[in-house]
Amino acid sequence: MEDYSEHFFRDESIDLKKFLFKILFNWYWFVIALFITVSIAYLINRYSEPIYRVNATVMVRDDARGKGLTGAENIIEGLEMFTSRMNVQNEMGVLKSYTLAHRALLELKDFEITYIKVGRRGIKEAKLYNMCPFYVELDTSKINLRGRPVYITILSPEKYKLQINKDADVFKELSFGEPFENENFHLTVRLRNPEGFVPKTGASNKYYFYINNYNTLSKQYRNKLNITLNDTKGSILELAISGFVPSQEADYLNKLCEVYIRSGLEEKNQIAINSIEFIDSQLSEFADSLRKAEIQLLKFRLANRIINISDEGQRIISHLTQMETDRKMLEIKKRYYEYLVDYLSKKTEYDAITAPAVMGIEDVLLNSLVNQLIEYSRQKLILSYSVQDNIPSYELIIQQINNTRESILENARNNLNNLSVLENEIDRQIRDVENEILQLPVTERELINIQRSFTLIDNIYTYLLEKRAEAGIAKASNIPDNKIIDFARLDNALKIRPRNSFNYMIALLLGFLLPLIIIVVYEYFNNKILNRKDIEKYTKTPILGAIGHNSYDSDIPAFDNPKSSIAESFRSLRTNLQYLESKKKEKVIAITSALSGEGKTFIAVNLAAIIASSNKKVLLEGIDLRKPKIHKIFNIDNSKGGLSTFLIGKDKFEDIINPTQIQNLFIASSGPVPPNPAELLDSRGMEDFFTFARKQYDYIIFDTPPVVVVTDALLLGKHADISIFLVRQNYSNKAILPLIDELYRKKEFTNLCILINDIRVAGYYGGYAYGYDYGYGYSYNYGYGQGYYADDEYGARGKILKRLINRIRKAIS
Repeated sequence: MEDYSEHFFRDESIDLKKFLFKILFNWYWFVIALFITVSIAYLINRYSEPIYRVNATVMVRDDARGKGLTGAENIIEGLEMFTSRMNVQNEMGVLKSYTLAHRALLELKDFEITYIKVGRRGIKEAKLYNMCPFYVELDTSKINLRGRPVYITILSPEKYKLQINKDADVFKELSFGEPFENENFHLTVRLRNPEGFVPKTGASNKYYFYINNYNTLSKQYRNKLNITLNDTKGSILELAISGFVPSQEADYLNKLCEVYIRSGLEEKNQIAINSIEFIDSQLSEFADSLRKAEIQLLKFRLANRIINISDEGQRIISHLTQMETDRKMLEIKKRYYEYLVDYLSKKTEYDAITAPAVMGIEDVLLNSLVNQLIEYSRQKLILSYSVQDNIPSYELIIQQINNTRESILENARNNLNNLSVLENEIDRQIRDVENEILQLPVTERELINIQRSFTLIDNIYTYLLEKRAEAGIAKASNIPDNKIIDFARLDNALKIRPRNSFNYMIALLLGFLLPLIIIVVYEYFNNKILNRKDIEKYTKTPILGAIGHNSYDSDIPAFDNPKSSIAESFRSLRTNLQYLESKKKEKVIAITSALSGEGKTFIAVNLAAIIASSNKKVLLEGIDLRKPKIHKIFNIDNSKGGLSTFLIGKDKFEDIINPTQIQNLFIASSGPVPPNPAELLDSRGMEDFFTFARKQYDYIIFDTPPVVVVTDALLLGKHADISIFLVRQNYSNKAILPLIDELYRKKEFTNLCILINDIRVAGYYGGYAYGYDYGYGYSYNYGYGQGYYADDEYGARGKILKRLINRIRKAIS
C-alpha cells in the first residue's frame, strides 16, 4: 500500500467561516465559562480583605557639607566631628533594616496585639487595629503565649465568651474587666466604650486576637516596606507599605520615619557626646586640685600678708608656669594617645571614638585617619543591615577598617614616644628655672610655688572648659541630615487589592478566552472527519450523500418514523443511488467501512427499509460472519441457520431467507460463526448465493466486516454493483481517506462511493446544513425542513440560534 503521509499532512488553510460557526454553535460553553469566571471575580471582590497602600517621602541629604551649614558648624568644623557624606543606597538599606523596624514597632504599643473580626458565616475576616470594640491588657510580668488565637464573642455590654483554640481547650464566660489566668495567658479584656456599646443584632459579634511576636513582626514589616528613588540624580526616597488597615500602616510608616530621623541625629551627636564625656573625666581630676590650690594660695597670702610678688619673681613664675602648662598639655595629649591605643585594642566598633582635635591634637594625619575609621565603621554598620558577611563590598570595608586601625595605632605609639622626649626636655628646663627660684627670699619662693601650682591648674581647667563648650556647641548645633517631606496620610491611602474593575475585566477576558482556547486546541489536534471538505481534500472518491444523526431509540427510524428528517435523508440516498451507472438491472449494494462502530449495520437496515417502502423487493443480507448484528434488530434466531450453513451446504437458499415486519423486505442472517469465514466468503457457494438472490430480488443489500481489520470486504467487492464506503462524522479518522482513494483508483470495489453517517445538523460547526455542506437532500434556504419534518434536530439550544446562524451564514457567504 502506498505512503499517504504526504497527502495527509499537507498544509491546511484556516476556514474562518467554519470556525465562526463552531464558536456560535458552542455559545453555551462561553456563557457557562463567563458565569463561572465572573462569579469567581465577584467572590474575590466580595470576600477578599482589602489591601491598602500608604506612602511617605523622605529627603536624604547626600552631601551636607557646604549645603546650608550653620554658623556653629562652621565654628567647630576644624574639629572634624562632622562626616556628612552619605550614600543614598546605604540609607535605603538602613530604612529597610531589621533594627530600625524593631525599634519602631517597640514604640508602637497598639501593634503588640492584632484584633480580627469574624464574618457572620466565618468566610470573611477583617483586621480592626484600634477600631475593635474591646482591648486587651496583658500582665507583662507573667506568661502570655504569642501567636495563639484567642476567640471573643460579645454577649452583652457586661459579658463575653472566651475560647482558646477552635478545639475549645478553654471555653469560659467572663465579665469585661475580669482578669483571666491560666498556664498560658494572664490578661484582662475591657470594652473601649462601655457606656455607648450595644452588640449588633443580626451581625457577627465574634472576634479573635493574638499577641504578636516582635521578632516575626519586625521581619514582616521589613520585608513589605518598598523604597524607591524618585529621581536617579536626586536623593528623595518614597517609602510605601501595604496592609489590611490603612491607619495602622500609616502609623507604622510615620513612626519608622521618625525613628530613622532620630537615630541619624543620635548617631551624628555621638562624637560630641563621647568628646564631652572624655573632657568631663579630665575636668573632674583638675576641679579638686584647682579648689585646693586656690584655698592654699589664699591662706598663704593671709598668713604672710603678701599681696604681690616682685618683678623678678613675676618673670620667673610666668616662665615656669608656661613650661609647666606645656608639660600638662603634653600629659593630656599623652592620656588621649593612651586612651586611643586602649580603645582600639579592646573595641570592635569604632564609630564612637573621640576625635583628636577635641584634645587640641593638631596632627593632620591622625585626625584624618580617625575620621576615616569612624566613617568606615558607619559604612560597615549600614552594610550589615542588608548584606551577608561574605559579600565582597562588606569584606572590603572590613579590610579598610583593619588597615586604618593599624595605621592609627602606629601613629599613636610614635606620638607617645615623641611626647616622652618632649616631657624630658621640659622637665630639664623646669629644673633650671627652679634653681633661679632658690635665689629669691624664702617667703616669696614659697608664694611662687603655690602661685604657679594654682595658675597651672587654672590654665588647664580653663582650656578643658573651652573644649567642652566647643563640643557642647557642636552637639546643640547638629541638625538631622535627613528630613521627612510628606508624612503618610490616611486620606491618601490607595486600595490596591482587590481591584474590582480589573478583576471583572480579567473574568470577562478569561470567560471568553478559555472556551476559545479549548476549541482551538481541540480543533488543532482533532483528526476526525468533520465535513465534506475534509473528505474532498484527501480523495477523489465521489460522495454519495449524508445521513443525519439518529435521535430516536429505534434501530430502524426510516420505518418507525417515516416523517422524520433522518428518514428523509435515506430517501435522498435512495434517489442518489439511481444516478449511479449500472449495466445490470438488479442492484447489489455492498456497505463497508474502515473500522467497526461507523454504522454499517444501521445504514444497511434503514436503506433496505426505505427501498422496500417503494415497492421494491429487497434482500438484506448479513455477510459479516465474524460479528453478526442484523438478526438482533429483527429478532431472528441466528443459531439455527443462515449464510454460513448455506455456504457449507447444510441449508438451501430458501431455508435461510426470513420475512420481516416490513413489507417487501427479507433478511438472510449470517448464521452461526464459522471457524474459517474468509475461505467461505471466497468459495463457490458465495457466487451461487448471489446468483439465486439476483433472480428473486430487485435489490440486494449486505454489510461487510471492516476493511482495515480483515480482508472479507475485499473478497466480497466483486459481487457488488455499487460499493458504499461509510465514514462517520467526528468518529472516523482522516487517515482512512487515502486508503479509500487507493481503493477507488485501483477499482478494488465496483462503483465505490462515500456515504457520511451520523451528521449532526446543527453540529460541530454550528449550522452547516446538509444541503449547504454536502449538496444532498436538504435545501440551502430551508435548512432542515423549516417545519416539513416531524422532528427538529437542532434541539433546544439550536432553536435559540437557528435564525441568527442562518443570517450570519448568508452575510459571510
